[in-house]
Amino acid sequence: MKTTTEERGINLGQTIIEKILSAHSNKHVQANEIVVADVDFIMGQDGTSPLAIRAFQEMGGSDVFDPNRVALVIDHSAPSPNEGVSALHKLMREFARAKGVRLYDIGEGVCHQLVPESGMVGPGSLVIGADSHTCTYGALNAFSTGVGSTDLAGGLISGKMWFKVPETIKFVCHGRLPAGVYAKDLILYLIGDVTADGATYMAAEYTGEAIAALSMEGRFTVANMAVEMGAKAGLMEADEKTFAWLARYTDRKFSPVVPDADAHYALVKEYDVSKLEPQVAKPHRVDNVCPVTDVVGTPVQQAVIGTCTNGRLEDLAVAAKILAGRKVHPDVRLIVAPASRRIYLEAIDLGVLQELIKAGAAVVTPGCGPCVGTHNGIPSDGENVISTANRNFKGRMGNSNANIYLASPATVAASALTGKITDPREYIKENI
Repeated sequence: MKTTTEERGINLGQTIIEKILSAHSNKHVQANEIVVADVDFIMGQDGTSPLAIRAFQEMGGSDVFDPNRVALVIDHSAPSPNEGVSALHKLMREFARAKGVRLYDIGEGVCHQLVPESGMVGPGSLVIGADSHTCTYGALNAFSTGVGSTDLAGGLISGKMWFKVPETIKFVCHGRLPAGVYAKDLILYLIGDVTADGATYMAAEYTGEAIAALSMEGRFTVANMAVEMGAKAGLMEADEKTFAWLARYTDRKFSPVVPDADAHYALVKEYDVSKLEPQVAKPHRVDNVCPVTDVVGTPVQQAVIGTCTNGRLEDLAVAAKILAGRKVHPDVRLIVAPASRRIYLEAIDLGVLQELIKAGAAVVTPGCGPCVGTHNGIPSDGENVISTANRNFKGRMGNSNANIYLASPATVAASALTGKITDPREYIKENI
């Protein structure tokens, strides 16, 4: 049941998202109010930026509100697969040059890895991006959310965005994940429980021992998929891990945000994850989730490790440890897409990519890779793909007659070895 500020009382406590929107609209706000808020950073990628640029021009835009707080990223179809896309990339390059904004060109990586690496986003930030998985930065204690191209254009001009303040669901995850079970398994399980529209236009706050124990890479994975339960944002509190990660990229000072003890939640859900099994999302819905044991033995023809969900160094290292000294099944194509150039180079320095390549992986340009379905691994009719991506809708990878299963990097690597969906715990004695 929805509750107005008047019904709750103006001085009641606030959730993380209510506090961030209050700070950026200069007034105390609570769920369901409409606010106009100042944004700290704006991002667009090559699937959405061309529309935003045209809308910017149609709105009579001259300069962007602050070139230092805008980035355009060419990651979805990079390098360009055809002349039409090349024209859109050219439009982005010319706009970025004319307006003085940062352009991440082909090979630099996925927008949702590059923006955190930029050091421009951190605790308390408000970020909008013309990509639904902008919610990823919630792992840094930021309110970041996807918007449409027209809204992005308005933000580029004004530096502001309107919001209906979301209600919040609190996810309390008790216990520690068992060996062979990872952040991807956790978020798939939560989505399967809540369903794909169970948190529509709400904020998800993730807390508890299991969340605190996750690496930053794992937290990004969980925050990334908040939108797959319909959420506007996925938020976590900042801790020493958060600040240590940020210190690698910036010396900027941020203002951590914690919920008040008397904050109002639309729903509080508690879980004991200590006995959680590896999870798989079956075609063609992200919430069509089951334990891996339910689908063990399903043949696969393609395996994908990467994307903005699981293309980080930790993800590649988990897969490499399973694949080391082994060969990918001859009937499987394994495609690996590092999330950024920085990660690509780190994986080379540590010998991670060498292990993947020796096992038979095809490593593609850092970026979205096969996930978006424009190039880099479009499956054939009737083929089964097991992927670390965040979506398995019909046609998501460019062929509506293929089937996409979603799983952790460990499950994908194990399945690539056997040619069928495989429980990764067969290859893992302890958490990596």
